Amino acid sequence: MTTHPSSAAGRGPQTRAAARGLPRLRAAAAAAALLVFGASAHAGLFDDDEARRAILDMRTRVAALEDARRARDAQMDQTLQQLQGSLLELSNQNEQLRAQLAQMRGTNEELARAVSDIQRRQKDIAQGVDERLRQFEPQKVELDGKSFTADPDEVKAYETATATLRSGDFPGATQQFNDFLRRWPASGYGDTVRYWLGNAQYGARDYRGAVTTFRAFVGNAPSHPRAPEALLAIANCQVELKDIKGAKATLAQVLKSYPQSEAAGAAKDRMASLK
Repeated sequence: MTTHPSSAAGRGPQTRAAARGLPRLRAAAAAAALLVFGASAHAGLFDDDEARRAILDMRTRVAALEDARRARDAQMDQTLQQLQGSLLELSNQNEQLRAQLAQMRGTNEELARAVSDIQRRQKDIAQGVDERLRQFEPQKVELDGKSFTADPDEVKAYETATATLRSGDFPGATQQFNDFLRRWPASGYGDTVRYWLGNAQYGARDYRGAVTTFRAFVGNAPSHPRAPEALLAIANCQVELKDIKGAKATLAQVLKSYPQSEAAGAAKDRMASLK
């Protein structure tokens, strides 16, 4: 666009002054813009450094955390392996203990059986010893209202002789009772043995021997509960011997000495029959 001189000449002094100041404004604007750009560039550079440092710091932290995690994992793996080893060892120990317990149970059962066998044998031995001792220990005897002690052989001999008498073997019983009196002359069985010896002699029809035995029995034990029966037996023997007078005298003795006895009633009947 061409400026005519008439146009420039026609502009006033203000216009010309404004035209002369325009370059300076442009320069100032440019300088301000440069300052703003420089400041912005400087701020951008500062922000990038902070970001880089933050990123590096974060990476460092992440690396440290990763290292710590790996260390923990390694430690946990080691601990887990140790626990697994311990569990395996405990399992082996448990198996060994189970085996030992099973063996101990078997041993205890064997010991229990052995102890039971020993106790049973001890009991058998003790019973055997007791039985053998009883064969030698005196025994308490209650017979015809009398209490005394007797040796086992003594008891057995008496029982054997009385069993022989009950069987009807009067000669055999006579022999056994006589043997008893010779072997144990002071026995507590003595009086009763004499009474049964007289009965054995009577059964064997040894009337004179029976009279002698019964009189010895009554003379030695007049208060014996069988004394009235012995006198009555003497009277029977005298009757068998045809000694009626002697029989009456003996029956009278029964009535006089033992009036309340059962033998006294039999004596009355017998005396009446002799008349």
